[in-house]
Amino acid sequence: MAPQPAASQRWTLADAERYLLGLELFGMRFGLDRMRRLLTALGSPQERFEAVHVVGTNGKSSTVRMTAAILEAAGVRTGSYLSPHLTTFAERIRIGDADLEPDAFGAAIQRAAAAAAKVDRTLTGGERVTQFELLTAAAFAELARRGVEVAVVEAGLGGRWDATNVLGAPVVVLTNVGLEHTRWLGPTIPDIAREKLAVVRTGATLVLGERQDEVEPLAAETGARIVRPEPVESDLPGYQHHNFEVAATAARAILARRGSDARGGRHGRQAVDSQGLTPSALRAAAAHANVPGRLQVVDHDPLTLYDGAHNPSGVAALADALPDGVIAVMSILDDKDAAAMLRTLLPKCAGAVFTASTNPRALPPATLASLAAQLGGPPAETERDPRRAVERARELAGPRGSVVATGSIYLVADLLSPPGARRASAL
Repeated sequence: MAPQPAASQRWTLADAERYLLGLELFGMRFGLDRMRRLLTALGSPQERFEAVHVVGTNGKSSTVRMTAAILEAAGVRTGSYLSPHLTTFAERIRIGDADLEPDAFGAAIQRAAAAAAKVDRTLTGGERVTQFELLTAAAFAELARRGVEVAVVEAGLGGRWDATNVLGAPVVVLTNVGLEHTRWLGPTIPDIAREKLAVVRTGATLVLGERQDEVEPLAAETGARIVRPEPVESDLPGYQHHNFEVAATAARAILARRGSDARGGRHGRQAVDSQGLTPSALRAAAAHANVPGRLQVVDHDPLTLYDGAHNPSGVAALADALPDGVIAVMSILDDKDAAAMLRTLLPKCAGAVFTASTNPRALPPATLASLAAQLGGPPAETERDPRRAVERARELAGPRGSVVATGSIYLVADLLSPPGARRASAL
């Protein structure tokens, strides 16, 4: 059983994170029965807000944050739930434009843990509430407790059996579909698309972020009203501009379902026009659309970016946003298509420094360097320590150059976290 502080003690963020890390020992278990029981024990909080449910392969976290920011700018009290986190579990639950306060996060996990203990006693065959289920239930309960009108929720893995698939959301976003988690979701794009589209309920609005021939007919089969992103002005770089257009479309869809006055949102009709949003609301949201670990600028002279792209399609979108001649710092996990990722990014690079995140599945830097050489890549070095790898890349780039650290969300988490910090698996 996961370690818990005394029941009479109010949990701190550290207490909550120790408890959640203990739940990692029990792994992932698919199915919605445990989640439904847990939410019932918590008073069915998911029924007290409307939701925008975001599924897909790439761009989910950015789209969630941007949709929430747009809705807040339109006067709707909004919260969001994301995964994975980079430095602390508390990043996963947001109220408005801020992560949940550490003490509030500790209290939310404590309440969910008490409910989970009751549910666990009703389960048989070694079943128990999982880490992701408890986090998700705690998030829904806290969002409801804070009086959120709309929650923007990122799916974890897939959709059909993901713990978030209890929402029955009136608006669903499918950002895109790529080959990922094929062990659980299936070996082909249509297989994976079916798993993700399983969250769409009859009568929902489905925002399709990209046109994909293999996905289009499956989306039509859901019976949802399909809408597509429309052009929106923003100064956001690269793929984040597209994510913002998807988010704006999702925000318009939920506002339309709520009524053009946002049901008495805090800024009322002045913030919402006949199209759902005013230009000023969109500008305000775009100004606060920086997403940690996604084209994140961490330094200048040379320009230094962190980006969590960890599959070929994500790396392709990143490459399109980068200047030529960048120095790449890369770590890739052993279950990823490292060759395809390198083949996509290396043509943009003047050099590379291969490293290894603290995840035990990280490929050895020498393996990546060998693979890059076979692909005809630029001059490359290896440095096991991620921080020293970034320092070396900055030396190679010089003050007028540019550096990007990418290939794994774990690498970005290592670079952003305090040295020695322990984190949960980024599922």
